Amino acid sequence: MLSTPRLANDITGRIITPDDADYDDARRVFMGTIDRRPAMIVRAADAADVSRVITLARETGTELAVRSGGHSPAGHSASEGGIVLDLSALRGLEIDASSRTAWAETGLTAGEYSTAAGAHGLATGFGDAGTVGVGGITLSGGIGFLVRKHGMTIDDLLAAEVATADGRLLRVDAEHHPDLFWAIRGGGGNFGVATRLKFRLHEVDTIVGGMLFLPASADVLAAFIAEAEAAPEELSTIANVMPAPPLPFLAPEHHGRLVVMAMLVYAGDLEAGERAIAPFRALATPVADMVRPMPYPEMYPPGDENYRPVAVTRTLFTDSVELPTAESILSWLERSTAPMAAAQLRVLGGAMARIPAEATAFAHRDRHILANVVAMYAQPEDRAEHEAWVTGLASELSQGDPAGYAGFLGDEGEARVRAAYPGRTWERLAEVKVAYDPENLFRLNQNVPPAAG
Repeated sequence: MLSTPRLANDITGRIITPDDADYDDARRVFMGTIDRRPAMIVRAADAADVSRVITLARETGTELAVRSGGHSPAGHSASEGGIVLDLSALRGLEIDASSRTAWAETGLTAGEYSTAAGAHGLATGFGDAGTVGVGGITLSGGIGFLVRKHGMTIDDLLAAEVATADGRLLRVDAEHHPDLFWAIRGGGGNFGVATRLKFRLHEVDTIVGGMLFLPASADVLAAFIAEAEAAPEELSTIANVMPAPPLPFLAPEHHGRLVVMAMLVYAGDLEAGERAIAPFRALATPVADMVRPMPYPEMYPPGDENYRPVAVTRTLFTDSVELPTAESILSWLERSTAPMAAAQLRVLGGAMARIPAEATAFAHRDRHILANVVAMYAQPEDRAEHEAWVTGLASELSQGDPAGYAGFLGDEGEARVRAAYPGRTWERLAEVKVAYDPENLFRLNQNVPPAAG
């Protein structure tokens, strides 16, 4: 049985239980669809606390959820009746600008890390949201604003400190526990709790970037993707096809009409960046153009702490978005009855694609486009309708290919997890799981069970 007094004597951090006034705030996660009540939340103060909580969960057989930023689409950073190991107090950051490396504790957010590194004109690529925890996004892969120029987050991971299921605290890198180092680069939280991560930093100071809103037509969307694929590797793009929200800088006549809300980052020479972005501006008269030279951290504006989306999502890979596909995306969006529906398209390639597929646990290096489909809703009874819509559009885009990015997977079953880790990747992960977590203590994740036998 769980013993709060016993644990309280063993750890430096704080234990939060249902009797505490801030319990509801502490158990809240990003996704508004998740409403779980753990028996306790342990806000660890250091790696020793992490190890002791792992030991308690193992010895008592209690479900263990690990929370970095709390953004898991599947709700894996929350538990019903178990322990939530909250890493949010682990916020140490040591930047060595001369060696272009940084040690970051895993309670930091991507925005906090990027702001601190940006003060030195340096950056590590994470995703497209500043509020995600660096622990969660790194272990799942990390596909964001620098993916074509510098690769995924895991491609800049040089070492990690990991607490394993037996309570050990391990230093993990290419020379120490190389099997575990391979597995945590894309294999998620299956193998332990990362408490510190060592990253490579790149020179990324002033970029040409920001949001570009274009009217959504099939011609514009197909041409946007073609331009993104042909662009220099310094340019990474994320195109969100969606009804224009009522933002103050958008004219009222555009509100609710379909637009391509693109987020662009050119990490290189500023004049070359302006030239690279010119073809996108020429696709149609922009609804709004906020692309400009800016410090890279400005791509991560402060998030709304009260924003908790209630949504159905699907992630997939697709190899092209030509005119017929673009027409279909717009047709599906026009038919959606959701308060907000969107299709997001991230053109890949570049540095990410040059890493061999077997080098890390992310095996989809050759995929051209990462797509996400989302429908937000307000009433629980509406979920089935919007889920059918999301499934329909996602199925059409994927054309029967079940593969997806583990970092964006929801709670979709083992088949989808297997598709995220195809073939030999799954087998290798299961073998590493046997070595470091044979009892599957770390199972609240996109789970790879230990290999049989």
